[in-house]
Amino acid sequence: MPTLILVRHGRSTANTAGLLAGWTPGVALDERGAEQAAALPGRLAGLPIAEVVASPLQRCQETVRPLLDARPGLPAHTDERIGECHYGDWSGRKLAELKDEPLMDIVQAHPSAAAFPGGESMRAMQTRAAEAVREWNARVERDHGADAVYLMCSHGDIIKSLVADALGLHLDLFQRISVEPCSITAIRYTRVRPFLVRLGDTGDFASLTPREEPPAEDAAVGGGAGAP
Repeated sequence: MPTLILVRHGRSTANTAGLLAGWTPGVALDERGAEQAAALPGRLAGLPIAEVVASPLQRCQETVRPLLDARPGLPAHTDERIGECHYGDWSGRKLAELKDEPLMDIVQAHPSAAAFPGGESMRAMQTRAAEAVREWNARVERDHGADAVYLMCSHGDIIKSLVADALGLHLDLFQRISVEPCSITAIRYTRVRPFLVRLGDTGDFASLTPREEPPAEDAAVGGGAGAP
């Protein structure tokens, strides 16, 4: 079965503003995010990508644009099932404020039981994304062969949930996974099991440098802004 390259969108204006964007319209890449997207074709230059599938949200569409411009004729698709989690009433709010919401404890420690007010559950988010991947795996294999490579551009929580699915991890453990903006995660699917072959690879180790303030103990809902 195919190898899936998962790319998180580049850093967005919501990331730097500390907002939980969700499906809020008009959230674009910031200057650094645009630079990350521009570098993506070079990072992926050695890969024979057969198809590109992207979330419909602006920040993902902007992230794949340089890659599509560099490879004219590369088939490109949009799939809402790999769009961001529907955070409902939490969408557009500051993450610093959301820390005090009682639901945040559930989101962090027991996400399989978390459902956002006016939005969807994290369990439903993972299910739709995993179903999309399985359908695209079959389609890509049918059209391009079992050794094909294809790319999906999506969001932090979606990618983390797909990694958990590939590893056979319970969704309650997915907050232990981290994927930075424009990072590359690769999952090689086989007939009987998937293999995680890359996780959150940016080629930049700046985020590992100790900071003056201690690292947060909670996971960054939505994925965080990455290295400063």
